[in-house]
Amino acid sequence: MTGDPFGIGGTFIRLGQAWLLHPLEWTRAQQELAAITWTLNYNAASYLMGGAPAPLAVAAEGDERFSDAVWRQNPAYCMMMQNYLAYTRALERTIYDTHGASKADGRRAAFWIRQYFNAMAPSNFFFSNPEAIHKAWHSGGASVRRGIENFLEDLEAGDLKMVDSTPFKLGKNVANTPGAVVFCNELIEVIQYHPLREQVHAIPIVIVPPWINKYYILDLTEKQSMVRHLLAEGFNVFIISWKNPGAEMADSSYEAHVLDGALAAIEAARAICNAPQVHAVGYCIGGTALATLMAWLNRKYRNQAQIPVAHWTLLATLTDFSRPGEVASFINEESVATLDALMARQGYLDGNQIGWSFRMLRPNSQIWRYVVHKFLYGETPPALAVLAWNEDSIRQPRATHSFLLHELYLENKLAQKDAIVLRGYPIDLARVRQPLYAVGASVDHITPWRSTFATAALVRGPVRYALSTSGHILGIVNPPDARSQSEYWAGDASGATNAKAWRAEQARLAGSWWSDWGVWLHRHCGPMQASAAEGSADYPRLCDAPGTYVRE
Repeated sequence: MTGDPFGIGGTFIRLGQAWLLHPLEWTRAQQELAAITWTLNYNAASYLMGGAPAPLAVAAEGDERFSDAVWRQNPAYCMMMQNYLAYTRALERTIYDTHGASKADGRRAAFWIRQYFNAMAPSNFFFSNPEAIHKAWHSGGASVRRGIENFLEDLEAGDLKMVDSTPFKLGKNVANTPGAVVFCNELIEVIQYHPLREQVHAIPIVIVPPWINKYYILDLTEKQSMVRHLLAEGFNVFIISWKNPGAEMADSSYEAHVLDGALAAIEAARAICNAPQVHAVGYCIGGTALATLMAWLNRKYRNQAQIPVAHWTLLATLTDFSRPGEVASFINEESVATLDALMARQGYLDGNQIGWSFRMLRPNSQIWRYVVHKFLYGETPPALAVLAWNEDSIRQPRATHSFLLHELYLENKLAQKDAIVLRGYPIDLARVRQPLYAVGASVDHITPWRSTFATAALVRGPVRYALSTSGHILGIVNPPDARSQSEYWAGDASGATNAKAWRAEQARLAGSWWSDWGVWLHRHCGPMQASAAEGSADYPRLCDAPGTYVRE
């Protein structure tokens, strides 16, 4: 492992070399910074003389760091905010637009400089945060004492705790939809849920959640459960619960996750429901595995009737990794080599190590907000089910995660014809003919929606795409609610290549995309019939949901 695991130093060296080769552009950049300095000095002098100059920089809408009115009303704080915002925006823009540097280096350097700027925001420090001072004064110092206690507790835990998870108990108030484990192997448990209606659609639904997190994000609380919603709509529902691997599973492969995981669950559902085909749903990396499986099945079987999946759904899923979003700042030859060495020693990648990478993609809301509220304001973290689930992390087997990094993120092989071979069959997404319902989220920072849209051009079957507002989690876990302000776009995207143009052609609809998906599923999942019994002779009931793997 090197002293620069993310290749940050090399990135900035290349940018420095690019600036040396473009002295005219460097001079212009310095002139722009000098103009900013002059304007800020002029504003400061105006404030001192009792004036009210127009601010050079204002906080973006929704920027919680500067939401307190003091940042606008008090001249000293106003100038502090203007200095911070004006300089950081100018420097980040200058770095991003470095002449002669590659776009990848510009994006990566801007990402890392933004991490530094976010850490140095005046709102992150007690004496430059007016609300922290106000709370300390009016609480008689109690907020400071509680903040120190929170800091010491997190220091002992070795983590920045985002949530009070004590109220949430698996099988009690989260992951509590009634069901049973009906299949188990070294990778997965398959849960079959008790139907909520006497009549159900003939084609069952099998859900492949991501193995980077535990499955119950899709069966969170009673009101936030996609599983419960599908049951209420009249579907038989099965879901995979992935095993939390240790070092003994270091060699567990991506191929095994696709075939011994996703395909094994589909075969169990087919047998139990006596159904020739299922509807398969994949979420995030679980969706990537499902897409891989669909390509594999369409390569193995020439007769479409033999393929065990009649149609499928992808939720916030990448199949083309050419533009994976800001996560690309973490993924380069240096960082992957570092992770390979780490996983070679451990046999896995720890869930907390992955979690901190995702937090850094949105540091103000995922890191510094909690630093400020817990340590400066002395507040107790909220008790939210989705945050409790997020902290219930899971490890990644070395072989599987290495495959994802090398073959998908670095080489983008899933988007290439026959570049991946699984058990003797080269796969190509262009062979997939089954109808697809795909979903993206408009502010998703993990799987950017325009990148998820690329699947529409890779497969050859009919595609309906839905774009939900919100992010990677709440854009998907988005149940219909009369009080919700959710919106979405939905329409045919078969063969479409321009995501922006597609959205411009769709009407913006109020409510949850679940409603549109429900109409699509009812149309595709066959006639209504008596619900299937729990398990079968070949797939006996093993234990109650949520099973044992989820508790590891």
